[in-house]
Amino acid sequence: MKKSRSSQTAMGTAALRAIETEKPAGERICQDPLARNFIGQWFYLQVKLFARFGERRSHGALTFVVCRYRYIDDYLRECLKTGTSQIVILGAGFDSRAYRSELIPMEVKTFEVDYPTTQASKTERVKKIFGAPPKNVVYVPVDFNLETLDKLFTYGFDRSLKTLFIWEGVTLYLQEEAVDATLAWVHANAVPGSAVIFDYQDTSTLTHPHRAYEVLDRLTGEKRVFGVEKGHIEPFLTHRGFTQVVNSNAEQLEHLYCTGSNRHRTVASYYSIVHAEVGQK
Repeated sequence: MKKSRSSQTAMGTAALRAIETEKPAGERICQDPLARNFIGQWFYLQVKLFARFGERRSHGALTFVVCRYRYIDDYLRECLKTGTSQIVILGAGFDSRAYRSELIPMEVKTFEVDYPTTQASKTERVKKIFGAPPKNVVYVPVDFNLETLDKLFTYGFDRSLKTLFIWEGVTLYLQEEAVDATLAWVHANAVPGSAVIFDYQDTSTLTHPHRAYEVLDRLTGEKRVFGVEKGHIEPFLTHRGFTQVVNSNAEQLEHLYCTGSNRHRTVASYYSIVHAEVGQK
């Protein structure tokens, strides 16, 4: 990511959520009524034009983005029903979950962790939309080249509370050491029964990258570098102290969300979403 500007990937995924939200109720996979407020008109129109022609060329990557958002929303609701009382959004970008009380109740403290430049742009937009940030949202600017998640403690993270860590659209762009460090921190500092949910790509996309992604990487300055070999996510996480690993691949996401009027839509085969619980220390 270029340090002088907000994450272009974060803006692009917000635009895709906005486009999906505009569809009729029977056709939309996810719904994010605030997404349109976080991006400019010109950028939105550019992404809308790209989306019209890009879905087939990306082999279902755009559909994956909206399925991913819906899947995480569904899992978030499930966690809140079973005692989760603290949310940490890693690489929050222009995520709007913390501002939607029907999704995250106001009494649930939500930490948004992100690179300072992107976060500054986000908070400016939040002020324009709401006047002031909601009291349940805590912004934690972190430069992962210089700092660790220990900074969460300075901002009030309570390690005694059952916590959900949402890590959406981030691991693809991290070195394996950074992924390991984050998972190690979560396991060491979250109470057992807490959970993490994140998406990842198959390592085949790194060894045989699609040309469309090479172009996007150059445009955004955000190169894809991390993946997990197909079929290896469960041992990858159990080796790091996590339990109750549930993996959802492209076929399963299509079964869940690409039905009815969306049955013609496909999810890119090299993407998956996984959630797992923090095991005993």
